[in-house]
Amino acid sequence: MLLAAGRGERMRPLTDTTPKPLLPVRGKPLMQWQLEALARAGVGRVVVNTAWLGPQIAAQFNDVFRLQPASNKHEQLSIQDSLQIRYSHEGQDFGAALETAGGIARALPLLCPPTGAGARAEVFWVLAGDVYVPDFVFSPAAVARFLAGDKLAHLWLVPNPAHNLRGDFGLGTVDTGGPTPVGLALNLPAADPRPRYTYSTIGLYRRALFESPWCDIAAGNPLGIKAPLAPLLRAAMDNGFVSAELYGGRWTDVGTPERLRALNLNPPSAQP
Repeated sequence: MLLAAGRGERMRPLTDTTPKPLLPVRGKPLMQWQLEALARAGVGRVVVNTAWLGPQIAAQFNDVFRLQPASNKHEQLSIQDSLQIRYSHEGQDFGAALETAGGIARALPLLCPPTGAGARAEVFWVLAGDVYVPDFVFSPAAVARFLAGDKLAHLWLVPNPAHNLRGDFGLGTVDTGGPTPVGLALNLPAADPRPRYTYSTIGLYRRALFESPWCDIAAGNPLGIKAPLAPLLRAAMDNGFVSAELYGGRWTDVGTPERLRALNLNPPSAQP
């Protein structure tokens, strides 16, 4: 699920006429970077939620997003070259965005249709359409590892940027057997001295997190209930059901005109 329903208040006046996920970053709409990465990873279907100026997003990408041909023969070939796009039009249906958990609950019938695919059909990526994260790989291996465990969510955390120095969640390392240490995500009390990190807005989720007892919104959110995601995550963390790892690639929360301008003028260097 690609989250693209926000108003982008801090981005005004740019977002008065353009939804934030369509603002240009290095020559293409911001959310196109995520669509390209998903297609390269072999993800075949994406649900995009919309609200503010949502028709512009649907008109930009329609129902199929196709990768452009590789610019040189040394680029890695993608598993597939297109994504099927379904839209959850919160603005059209309810007049405004439903916040993160409310929007995911609304989209559950699209995210987890009855396909007979077993556990895999109950798991999906969630990412924001307003972050620049060109190095992230939506790895099938990460999905397989998540499916093999019992966690309700797995988050990618980043070092705290200047606008979020307090961070969001802690990380307790419990497994260093893979290429990146993976641990429990921690809902740390305010006085806890352990380091906190910022949620990158990228995560793997199980449908069960958006059902009882964690979430009391009916699948499909027919009443249009607005609800944030953080309380669900914190409750699941308190019960040991959320894992996390650190992500060290390029990452920018494109939240203000100044950050957008800096990103286009001086993009961060690729990681070695």
